[in-house]
Amino acid sequence: MCDASDFAIGCTLMQHDHEGCDRVVYYQSRQLKPAERNYPVHDKELLAMKYALANFRVYLLGSRPFVIYTDHASLRTAVKSPHISQRMVRWLSFFAEYDFWVEYKPGRLNVVADALSRRPDDAVKTADANWIGVERVSAPSSSLIDDVKAAYASDAAAKQLLNYASAPSDEARRKLTPHLRAPQ
Repeated sequence: MCDASDFAIGCTLMQHDHEGCDRVVYYQSRQLKPAERNYPVHDKELLAMKYALANFRVYLLGSRPFVIYTDHASLRTAVKSPHISQRMVRWLSFFAEYDFWVEYKPGRLNVVADALSRRPDDAVKTADANWIGVERVSAPSSSLIDDVKAAYASDAAAKQLLNYASAPSDEARRKLTPHLRAPQ
């Protein structure tokens, strides 16, 4: 099983035991390199497949045919597309060494590989990249604050709300005009 996210790839090598249950042989994951983060989604998924095959090579080369499960349905046909990138051509020649087929497994069923590719500690921290320094801070002048207070005091609805907010009670709520009351 393999999977890719925006910031990492993950894969699992599993084997059926004598009872027919899937048993984990190996887990593997890594963060994507900065250039790899720019790959289209299907290239990231293919990269996860290549990563799985390269890491599990000793277990898979020369073995009987095996299945690679992915939650990206288009990978089953991506290799047959007439318009493929040079990167994909290289990967396809690498894939040719192995005897496997690709099967689609929805993300909700591909949980192990999905979890490996979405580890929270692998998440790209974008806050630093988007940080903006503050050069100057301005505060409202006291005359502006006084003007706002005077406007509230002269507004009938605002006056009712301020009175209620200063001493909230059921009685004070009933004194509010109907359009100022929140439904209960």
